[in-house]
Amino acid sequence: MDDGDRSGFGGSARDGRSPADGPPIERIESVFAVYEVRREDDQLVYYGDPLTHPERVMRELWPAFNDRGYDLEFERRHGEYVLVAGPSTRGIDGIPWTNVILLLATIASTLFVGSWWWYPALDPFGNPIDLLHAWPFSLAILGVLMVHEMGHYVMSRYHRVDASLPYFIPIPTLIGTMGAVIRMKGRMPDRKALFDIGVAGPLAGLVATVVVSVIGLHLPPVTVDPSLLQNPDAVRIELGYPPLLELLAAAFDQPLYRDDPTTGVNPVVIGAWVGMFVTFLNLIPVGQLDGGHILRAMTGEFHDTVAALVPGALFVLAGYLYYVQEYTVNAVSVWLIWGLLTTVFASAGAATPIRDDRLGTGRTVLGVVTFGLGLLCFMPVPVMVVG
Repeated sequence: MDDGDRSGFGGSARDGRSPADGPPIERIESVFAVYEVRREDDQLVYYGDPLTHPERVMRELWPAFNDRGYDLEFERRHGEYVLVAGPSTRGIDGIPWTNVILLLATIASTLFVGSWWWYPALDPFGNPIDLLHAWPFSLAILGVLMVHEMGHYVMSRYHRVDASLPYFIPIPTLIGTMGAVIRMKGRMPDRKALFDIGVAGPLAGLVATVVVSVIGLHLPPVTVDPSLLQNPDAVRIELGYPPLLELLAAAFDQPLYRDDPTTGVNPVVIGAWVGMFVTFLNLIPVGQLDGGHILRAMTGEFHDTVAALVPGALFVLAGYLYYVQEYTVNAVSVWLIWGLLTTVFASAGAATPIRDDRLGTGRTVLGVVTFGLGLLCFMPVPVMVVG
């Protein structure tokens, strides 16, 4: 880069910002001896030598840059140590078209799949307008997923961590979607932020799930003509019910129609079932899953030991169900898939906060309670295809 691209500590740049917008140079040089400062587009780049371990440099300087609207990274460039400060973005810049399009596509896919949960009362192929009558199912699914993800988003904004709005994944599975995710683009300042962002999604989602459960349990069940079940080509989908749904059904004295193949719960209950299953999967304590964030915040690096055991535990569960309980492969395949996924998540590692101080007792207790609620959402055999 030539001299025309450089600026001094008080120099100006095309966007009106300058290195003077960063922390005082004296603050930086308490842990990082600066010998040159450059502006590269909208970034402030400090070349120098660390006076302590790079992790401590980040711990000391990240809050100072963050307070001034910058995200900070520590890098090596051509053998030189570099601090790179780029402006952080924590708001929504314009219309998030990708999020909107994916949401609309997921509405369509959940309406299509939802109509089949009311079959034969609704027939999307024979009468496409029937798709619109499946709106309670679509609303239930999208509602619990949206509340879950917005729990993460709101807490990210609270802790000034850059995060995207939810991205829904429209795939015509049994529920019409593969869920939703938000993309974390900012660094975690400390364990409190890591814990709060991780725990907010499951807890918010569970509140929405309980509301959807109570509503769905009071709605009319779906009935099927017994003659359809006598068709040798008929396929029936059986869902396992988690303890939380069983408890809610018992508390409100509503049936789950477990022993009647011609009658099933209202599809809105399936939306609640999705919320519970998603909660359990997200609370698996490994990597970048919500449970991984919570456990990392609670236990520090001990999380890595637990995460290494999780894939094996899931494979053992699948083997037990298949060989001992004699379930079919399709009934246990979900744990084989998640065994592979958690292997990948564990190898990627957990998020590392800038400041790694211990959590307080209150958050630790809340974390234990959250994992307990996750266990109430566990089903040994979530889905089984019969026929």
